[in-house]
Parts: sequence; structure tokens; C-alpha cells
Amino acid sequence: MSDFSDPDELPLTPAATQAWIGLMRAQRRVLSAIEADFKKAGLPPLGWYDLLWELVQAEGGKLRPYEIESRTLLAQYNLSRLIDRLEREGLVRREVFDADGRGRWVVITDEGSAIRARMWKVYSGSIEAHVGAKLSAEEAQQLAALLARLR
Repeated sequence: MSDFSDPDELPLTPAATQAWIGLMRAQRRVLSAIEADFKKAGLPPLGWYDLLWELVQAEGGKLRPYEIESRTLLAQYNLSRLIDRLEREGLVRREVFDADGRGRWVVITDEGSAIRARMWKVYSGSIEAHVGAKLSAEEAQQLAALLARLR
């Protein structure tokens, strides 16, 4: 008798398959709609918001790159490029924290905080339009609870 410790041995139910397909399609549709709302408002992409948000939440507005990577869905190679771009735009800066100069903080600037706040005005409206307006408060709470179980 199998203990189902091998994922290849787990039975795949039609309901789980449909849930997965629905989750992926809904995520793609909602993210595309939010990105379109940002573009329409002349704002940068959602990935910028995610990184800036993590810095705003961090003590002193700064994190090490590996900390940003662990808090976001960005792969290290994409993260490095994004930090470079945000630095060129004046939204973040890098600061040395090691005596040998190898360790660096990524620090949000005042301009970075301001653009994040502008983005939130659009983002919060997008979340409401593309998620909140389609679900009752009870349904939204149920969905949040179900998704928390998947994390």
C-alpha cells in the first residue's frame, strides 16, 4: 500500500485539476488587467511596486538583495536588473554596509516612496475593480482563506 510520499503516485482529481486551471487563468487575467491599468495611468509595471513596497515596509527602508528576493517572486537575475533600473530612475540607491565593501543595502529614496504611493492609488482601485467588485465580502474572505491553505 502506497503512502503517497511520491508526488507521481498521488491521485489527481478532476476537481483539483479544475481548481489549478482556474487559479492560473484568473491570476493571468487579473495581473494583465492591473498591468494595463498601470500603463494607462503612465506608471511603471507591477514588479516595481512589489520591490518598492518591500522596501517601504522594511526597517529603515532598506533590505539586502537576497532579502528582497525572498520576499518577492522575482528571480535573482531579474531582481538585479530591476534594482539597476530603479537605481537609474532614482527610486532606490545602493549603500555599502560591510567594511570590505562587498555587502550592500538597497535603500528606497524619497522619489521611490512617492512613486510607490502614486502606484498604490491605481493598484488599489485595480484590485477593487478586478477582484473586489466581482466577489462579495464573504466570498473574498473565503477565497483568501482557501489560498492561504495553498501557501
